[in-house]
Amino acid sequence: MALVDDFNAAVAGSKDLTTRPSNEDLLELYALFKQATEGDVSGEKPMGFDFKAIAKYSAWEGKKGVGKEQAMTDYIALMKRLKG
Repeated sequence: MALVDDFNAAVAGSKDLTTRPSNEDLLELYALFKQATEGDVSGEKPMGFDFKAIAKYSAWEGKKGVGKEQAMTDYIALMKRLKG
């Protein structure tokens, strides 16, 4: 349970970052969160001009096969790096 508690604390802490992470870090946080909470990507890849949705889907798709525990661990590590 400690991992889940640490993950939930990191997710809550993401709202308290003093500086905005780069777009790459934001996409990484999004993808790791989705992988940790929902598993492998599902649904159709967005098309057209919704570039934000396409980028988010692609980032999550890049985590395909990563286990939920590993995604949580990676999310926590990234948050620690972002908090400096």
